[in-house]
Amino acid sequence: MLDVRRLRLLRELARRGTIAAVAEALSFSPSAVSQQLSVLEREAGLPLLERTGRGVRLTPAGQNLVGHAEAVLERLERADADLAEARGGLAGALRIGAFPTATRAIVPAALTALARRHPGLEPMVSETDPAAVAHALRAGDLDVALVHEYDFVPAEPEPGLAAEPLYVEAMYLAAPAAGTPAPPRGPAESGGPDQGTVLRTHARAPWITATPGTLCHAMTVRACQAAGFTPRVRHQVDEFATVLALVAAGQGVAVVPQLGVTGPTDPAVRLTRLLMERRTNLAFRSGAGAHPAVAAFGTALRAAVPPDLAGSRAGT
Repeated sequence: MLDVRRLRLLRELARRGTIAAVAEALSFSPSAVSQQLSVLEREAGLPLLERTGRGVRLTPAGQNLVGHAEAVLERLERADADLAEARGGLAGALRIGAFPTATRAIVPAALTALARRHPGLEPMVSETDPAAVAHALRAGDLDVALVHEYDFVPAEPEPGLAAEPLYVEAMYLAAPAAGTPAPPRGPAESGGPDQGTVLRTHARAPWITATPGTLCHAMTVRACQAAGFTPRVRHQVDEFATVLALVAAGQGVAVVPQLGVTGPTDPAVRLTRLLMERRTNLAFRSGAGAHPAVAAFGTALRAAVPPDLAGSRAGT
């Protein structure tokens, strides 16, 4: 009989690529991971891995077994959801990943509603960049997470994970109000100026982006490249309030999402609506969507979405 814990290790190896990465993600030693995978090969009765220099890769049999492992792990998530439903009354930890703007603007209200309806549940929020969510969910470090994607950085399908749409945000170019050209006018039927034209207006300006490796950084770079230039990055900042403060100080221009623009707009900052959008989804392990705790958090989140986002196409 194949051991499900070893199947999980094989699945992680297929996703992460190296035994060292699997060991680091799951808090094992590399030798322990290698030993467990060797036991799995003996259980399977044929090679699942083959050496490639200093690394390993899955054999066709190993790749086939990963597909079965995904199905087994999903069924286990469904079984856990059924048992939680049968026990009645939500209790225990719910590990939540969220990115900063959602953590500030939406999650607190959702947690308030969740505590009122399910006082035995203990939500535990960790700020997590969407780029790191898939590994954290599969490793069991998170139970549910808010993730986002941009028009220029679409989400790739993640085996073993599922997602439900929450809301859609507008995106803006933030530029200093003084000393920069006014946004060009566009045809009325387009709802505003052409996005490429707006971005090219600031092609020679210094830019403020998120740190490399984040989806927000990739979004800005790719949007500018689609407009015909590569941004000259001066500052790399992840927190949008700080980004806007730098824009107000004349330090550069930036692309910011709707939830990154909080409170009254600083008169030193000019915001121009772009045609691109940011979409936020609720992600969880496949089969876990029916878990009462995950479902309750999703319900609380949807009720906490601000009215100007609730009517977006994410809810249609």
